[in-house]
Amino acid sequence: MTDSDRAVRPALWMLQGALAFAAMGAITSSLRTRCDWLVIALVRVVFMFTTTLVLARASGVRLVFIRPRTLWLRSLAGSFSLVCNFFAMTRLPLGDVLTLTNSYPLWIVLMSALVLRQIPTTAESLGVVSGLIGVVLIQRPQLAGDQFASLVALAASVASALAMLGLHRLKGVDPRAIVAHFSGVASLIAGTWLAVRWDHGTIHLSRPDSMTLLMLLGVGVSGTIGQFFLTKAYAAGAPARVSVISLIQVPFGMLFDLVIWGRSMTPLGYLGFCLVLAPTAWLTGRADESRGEGIAPIE
Repeated sequence: MTDSDRAVRPALWMLQGALAFAAMGAITSSLRTRCDWLVIALVRVVFMFTTTLVLARASGVRLVFIRPRTLWLRSLAGSFSLVCNFFAMTRLPLGDVLTLTNSYPLWIVLMSALVLRQIPTTAESLGVVSGLIGVVLIQRPQLAGDQFASLVALAASVASALAMLGLHRLKGVDPRAIVAHFSGVASLIAGTWLAVRWDHGTIHLSRPDSMTLLMLLGVGVSGTIGQFFLTKAYAAGAPARVSVISLIQVPFGMLFDLVIWGRSMTPLGYLGFCLVLAPTAWLTGRADESRGEGIAPIE
């Protein structure tokens, strides 16, 4: 294999993974009138937990549960981010959700300054300011709509940043064991939440038709395919470069919005999109220069 092939293959794998995740988001958005968002999230995490557990056991990977304690930070924050993602995807345009939830590198800069006392550079500070202005511009058309869902999408991004800070300290744990722990915790949380809502009568589950079942299967399969290609890309390529390429799922999501639902952003929305993603891509790519590593997303 040539050096060119080694460089191109991870990029192609990440492109395929990004398309799969965007497709999962599109199916989730289409399920909004057919199924409660928490059921969709539960299907996603149970599917991920089952496949990851099988692959980890087949590979002889040592699974972890109680320790290290940082693993629980990653899993709990990641679980919160995941359920917030699915809530937002059933209420907002997919492109908006993906733009907001992929802005987590901006929050990492802020958290590093507040928690770790790592003072950001002038360029990093400007990047955060740019991203925050972009968020405001993206949400401007939503002020008359579901603003709460927009805040939930932002909360998902903040939780992802917190999970990434925990993930940075788990270098000695196999990635498959980390994903298995995260998806197991997320399954438990989503399942318990669903049971509580059922007990309090805030959710009414009816027997799904064949199309709904097929779409739920599509969520599980597309999410697992995306996770598979993402893992291959991060294992074979430069993490920071792969992270930047993963942002292509945002244009994919906007394309699904346009083709399936006929949605398009306003000019101010497109400006906000650029103000969020440009510093996000720069901060993600800069991780490779400053620390020799990239930032792996939560999906």
